[in-house]
Amino acid sequence: MYIVDTRDSAPIESERALRAYFTDACKPQAAWRVGTEREMIGVRRGPAGVGTAPSYDGDDGIGAVLASFAEGPWTPIYEGEHIIALTGEGNRGDAQVTIEPGGQLELAARPVERCAELEADLDAFSSQLADISERLSLAFLGVGFRPFGRLDEISWMPKGRYEVMRAYLPTRGVLAHEMMKRTATAQVNLDYASPEDAAEKMRAGMSVSAILTALYANSPIVDGADSGYQSYRARIWRDTDPDRCGLLPFVFEDGDIFDAYTQWALDVPLFFVHRGRYIPANGMTFRRFLRDGFEGHRATMDDWGLHLSTLFPEVRMKRYLEVRGCDSGARDLVLALGPLCRGFLYDADARAAATALTAGLSFSDRLTLWTGAAERGLSAQVPGRSHTLGDLARELVDIARDGLARQDPDEVRYLDPVREIAATGRTQADALRDLWVRTNGAPEPVIEALLRAG
Repeated sequence: MYIVDTRDSAPIESERALRAYFTDACKPQAAWRVGTEREMIGVRRGPAGVGTAPSYDGDDGIGAVLASFAEGPWTPIYEGEHIIALTGEGNRGDAQVTIEPGGQLELAARPVERCAELEADLDAFSSQLADISERLSLAFLGVGFRPFGRLDEISWMPKGRYEVMRAYLPTRGVLAHEMMKRTATAQVNLDYASPEDAAEKMRAGMSVSAILTALYANSPIVDGADSGYQSYRARIWRDTDPDRCGLLPFVFEDGDIFDAYTQWALDVPLFFVHRGRYIPANGMTFRRFLRDGFEGHRATMDDWGLHLSTLFPEVRMKRYLEVRGCDSGARDLVLALGPLCRGFLYDADARAAATALTAGLSFSDRLTLWTGAAERGLSAQVPGRSHTLGDLARELVDIARDGLARQDPDEVRYLDPVREIAATGRTQADALRDLWVRTNGAPEPVIEALLRAG
């Protein structure tokens, strides 16, 4: 999610300013918050075709959904004549609603100190979405991959950045359009206090990324059939764009994380430059843009912020850290994700224990484990060890519970759904696969069951 602005359009004078983008975002621990983002996949329920994907236009389109939200209490943001995002008002003023390329609807809830605040925000949004959806004969599902229909049946949303990405990404990975149009995630955003603190959090987050993917796996159905994967969404990210996706080797090495991330981002090709419209950058790196300019334009901090939003590692650094490895899912599991990450990332002892779970693995082993998490989930074997991801998941949830209890014991109750998955080894993907078999993949009962799960 990124909404273009013009807060800082002065030309960048040196690479030091790029590193300062992260330094200036450091916050003392008392100011740390947790932000949660949830994407949902829209399907029709009316005579136009149960389970099919709504387009942007039309009486039951995504544009109509956004226009309904804009009646209150959300403020619309336009690109040309189209509403492409919404910003919250009042005490939810930091919240945003955006659309992904295939019409997935994303709520980026305001950063909160306690999960009860997120619960209230999420339920208020979900209630309004349910009212709008009922009126338009739609439903929005918390799953990691669209279970109905084919890729070519899904319309593109009218956002300029997606036109450029649509053309560029397939040159880097054959599943790029699948990622854009059919996947949905749940993410958590977290603050950092210093480069050292950010480095520890990024290392811990990437160390357990495969565990989180396995715990939150919820995308087994592809093209109306069992794919054999626990998280086909995670499988897709392996073949989207190796320049900007996945795990980052330098995160597991010593050094200044702000400088290392800056140097990496400088060498990732730009999708575009935004000057009133999205201008394809034709593979130019940000380093070359900074040095030479582009079509008469100089690189600005707005350009840097926009570029950072087009990088997709498993833990992404912007003015906060984004933990990105989870499928979208049911309400209670989305609520659990923030406390889970807070538990093992905002407590120093828990952070060290989480990092230690996969310490000693080579980077190649980490990639193997990441691949295994997508296909086999909690049953994936840890390379060179007798443990499975399920074994590590139980340890991680215990670590997070202890870390969370030291911060705020009242928050621990939100971990119950993810603790159950870790204890039983039964994921959302297993439940969805069983549902698919029971219903023979009939859209209406599948939709009803997913809606009951939230």
